[in-house]
Amino acid sequence: MSSHQPYLAVRPDWLATQREEALDPGQLIIDPHHHLWDRPGWRYLLDEILADIRTGHDVRATVLVQARAMHRAEGPEAMKPVGETEFANGIAAMCASGGYGDVRVCAGIVGFADLRLGDAIRPVLDAHVTAGGGPEGRFRGIRHIATWDPEPELLNPAYLPAEDMLDSPGFRAGFAHLGKLGLSYDAWLYFHQIPRLTALARAFPETPIVLNHCGGVLGIGRFAGKRGEVFAQWSAAMRDLAACPNVMVKVGGLGMRLPGFGFEARERAPSSEELAEAWRPWMEGCIAAFGPSRCMFESNFPVDKGSYSYAVGWNAMKRIAAGASEAEKADLFWRSAARFYRLPGFPAA
Repeated sequence: MSSHQPYLAVRPDWLATQREEALDPGQLIIDPHHHLWDRPGWRYLLDEILADIRTGHDVRATVLVQARAMHRAEGPEAMKPVGETEFANGIAAMCASGGYGDVRVCAGIVGFADLRLGDAIRPVLDAHVTAGGGPEGRFRGIRHIATWDPEPELLNPAYLPAEDMLDSPGFRAGFAHLGKLGLSYDAWLYFHQIPRLTALARAFPETPIVLNHCGGVLGIGRFAGKRGEVFAQWSAAMRDLAACPNVMVKVGGLGMRLPGFGFEARERAPSSEELAEAWRPWMEGCIAAFGPSRCMFESNFPVDKGSYSYAVGWNAMKRIAAGASEAEKADLFWRSAARFYRLPGFPAA
């Protein structure tokens, strides 16, 4: 196990050194990727995400993605992650009451199931669907993290998959059940693993897949100082993946430590102009490869909160999308997410 901390520390005083009013505050937003948890020294539950959302942007709904939170303490090991879906559906019910404003936090839920279990995964998936409110409920899919690299510094010790996990017979047997149940797959892996995801997408062309965090850009460890080489390899892999019509991409997640932009080391938190300048090649590369209708901006909070505040991050994405048409902005900020996650109350076309 590596000794590093997988996440950057969130420092409210540091974040407060950069405050901005929301740009284009009338732009509707669905945040399709965030987490909720209550960990020692780090609580990010409904009150915390609402405080971030209420900083000026028009966020109407969110999608919760698994993060090992609120797993059941008892019962079969394979079923323990269903507790996270139960928890998220309770948060969603709180927001659906209208008592917390117009935003519908956890309108969609992506949970964890160990797809390596093969056909034995079916009862786990059924339990997630039930915990999310049944077939017409909020449960939408599975994220089984695939991030692998030979260098320990690049790994989160909570997730140590095999290099060939996506190719393995057991995983693929489990993956096959997603399509049968109308569920999607959230793919979190590193840029040098994208060809493995492309092979998976081609093997299961009817299963919707969304690539997380711009495709796993790396700029630390053995990739430090190799931005150009990484970009070239990443670009080619992303264009190849984009040829799979069942794949979308989440445009964000660049505030983690992994891309190595280093904003957390500065005396003052970054402005949206600084973020946009650093992010633009990667985000515009995603949009150029996949098109706005297959891209969705994301916050990845609270993980990205180690590098910038919620309001500033969405401002940066709005700066990057400034030249897009209104229809393209609708896709990037909410419509692609509503379509992929089949969120009620939003037109999918």
